Amino acid sequence: MSLHPKIIDLTLDRMTRLLDALGSPENAIAPVIHIAGTNGKGSTGAMIRAGLEASGEKVHAYTSPHLARFHERIRLAGKLIDEQLLAETLAECERVNGNTSITYFEITTCAAFLAFSRVPADHTILEVGLGGRLDATNVIDQPELTIITPISVDHQQYLGNSLVEIAGEKAGILKRNTFCVVGPQPDEALDVIEDKAARVGATLKIHGQHWHVWEENGRLIFQDEYGLMDLPKPTLLGEHQLQNAGIAIAALRLMNKSGEDCAAAMTNTEWPARMQRLRTGPLVDAAPEAELWLDGGHNEAAGRAISKLMNTMPQRPTHLVMGMLNTKDVSGYMAHFLEGSVSLQAVSIPGEAATLSAAETAKAATDLGFHASVADDVLSAVKNIVERDKSARILICGSLYLAGNILRENA
Repeated sequence: MSLHPKIIDLTLDRMTRLLDALGSPENAIAPVIHIAGTNGKGSTGAMIRAGLEASGEKVHAYTSPHLARFHERIRLAGKLIDEQLLAETLAECERVNGNTSITYFEITTCAAFLAFSRVPADHTILEVGLGGRLDATNVIDQPELTIITPISVDHQQYLGNSLVEIAGEKAGILKRNTFCVVGPQPDEALDVIEDKAARVGATLKIHGQHWHVWEENGRLIFQDEYGLMDLPKPTLLGEHQLQNAGIAIAALRLMNKSGEDCAAAMTNTEWPARMQRLRTGPLVDAAPEAELWLDGGHNEAAGRAISKLMNTMPQRPTHLVMGMLNTKDVSGYMAHFLEGSVSLQAVSIPGEAATLSAAETAKAATDLGFHASVADDVLSAVKNIVERDKSARILICGSLYLAGNILRENA
């Protein structure tokens, strides 16, 4: 991180130059499942991985950002990359790159491709970092499968201010003669995806047209041209995860996986900081009678999904501990929690230059009508809440970076 700027510069020139110098490792990795979208990329990828591994296959995976440790980004044939191999692979990329300009995300993506190329596997799941068209992962000429999860407004400074512009960037991963599973989309985003697919020669499998998913009697029901499936609900909580599960099942069906594999995708998936219940650590010790939850969602669509889930939980006074980045739609995210929350404790995110100060977050909350106050840190916020309500439900939320800080100390 000290060697390379942690900036976003959407171009592929630096990637292709370094990959060429490394011997084009991206051409020697297991068949790629490439996932773009605004929300649900990580959860969908985790479900697909669980289903593929249940069938006995080995799966590489590349995700971002990490939560507690960088190693989470690179999974080799089912296991997180170990310290020595990570260090050696990064060092090799540094030597080959020399003093040429490259960003942090680009060189670490090259390192992931290099590591993948040297370990046998059956599939590689690649999660887009930002956008799609010019993302560092979009150097795979012929993926096995592409996926576009639900698109909403986020990262406007890089992708554009409208859903049409943002969808155009996401649709940049579409490739000729390749299937793309498309999750639920606003009409204007779907129009862009369909137009792009027609121009490049990609075949779409679209939610609501080619496949359907719904809940019935506590089960997940999936239907496509191959028939009806009755499956367990996903272990990941929330109606939005039902949609992600549908995308994962549609992908697995295109890869000819069985009903048992699809069921395993529902029951075997673990994905931290997605409505994760905290059960150990200093925060739990400080609030033994409280119910502590952690979620890393940070845009308007995530706020809507999380608040909707919380409104379905057994009634219990709900308090928020929130820290956000200054690049996000803070009011859009917060507004969904206003009706169901008793209070909001605002915190800054440790170690993040782009954090909103606790005072700025508290002001934004107060302006919306929250009963909001400032806390020095998350532990102080939790203690403040349980002093007034020992059995509170506490949701720590607003940023994956805040979630990472929590998991490093409380996982």
